Amino acid sequence: MTKPIVVTGTDTGIGKTVFSAGLAGLLDGFYWKPVQSGLHDETDSEVVAHLAGLPSGRVLPEAYRLKSPLSPHRSAEIDGVSIDAADLSVPAVLGPLIIEGAGGLMVPLNRQTRFIDIFAQWRLPVILCARTTLGTINHTLLSIEALRARSIPIIGIAFIGEEVADTQRTIVEFSGVPQLGRLPHLDPLTGEALRDAMIAGLDLALITGGE
Repeated sequence: MTKPIVVTGTDTGIGKTVFSAGLAGLLDGFYWKPVQSGLHDETDSEVVAHLAGLPSGRVLPEAYRLKSPLSPHRSAEIDGVSIDAADLSVPAVLGPLIIEGAGGLMVPLNRQTRFIDIFAQWRLPVILCARTTLGTINHTLLSIEALRARSIPIIGIAFIGEEVADTQRTIVEFSGVPQLGRLPHLDPLTGEALRDAMIAGLDLALITGGE
């Protein structure tokens, strides 16, 4: 596998950071969060650093670190910063790179650009993280339509949460996008527990193409 992988979600707070940490750890790769909004609590990069078990330097620095836990466009405005899409070029690394977006696909970076616009420029393969709870069918199918409308390649869907078999099957049948697996909510959440859950619940061959 040579191309970086973008991990995005149908919404915020669904567990894509934990999924990204698990995937980066399994692939013994690198992790990059281009834009971090909210610095008062543990950042996503810090979460990944302690969950993924990666060597030092494998969690790349963010292009933008914004103080307020808001949509990046608003957080940047409060900080007196303008996010320039040109600053979000994909880093060159020697190994698999997992790139995590912020929130959902339509989250604005500034008053003209959304994350999905950046993904369309990159043309990198995307994993879509989706919750299994009520409302996910609508959110997930809309997200898939938005990706396809921009010719962004979709590797598959990673469900996060308790198994809801009919919901998961319905999304796969309507979209034609493969299910990569399901990551349950983990308590306690540790690096070892995450790795075990990813190995048990994820079809890694679908992501790597058998490499």
